[in-house]
Amino acid sequence: MAKRCEVCRRGSGNGHTVSHSNIKTKRTFGINLVRKRLDGVRTRVCTSCLRTRAKHLAEAQAKA
Repeated sequence: MAKRCEVCRRGSGNGHTVSHSNIKTKRTFGINLVRKRLDGVRTRVCTSCLRTRAKHLAEAQAKA
């Protein structure tokens, strides 16, 4: 299963770990994925998408 958000399709990035002696080794930066039930379907969503969704829901409730 891919480490990718099912809402925004954002995945893990890559870069370097830099030691004190400035030696660079490859590493991956994973995203913060959470298994969550959205609209009755269980999905893997990043936490930034969850925050954005909560923000839009709160704005919609404030307008109503």
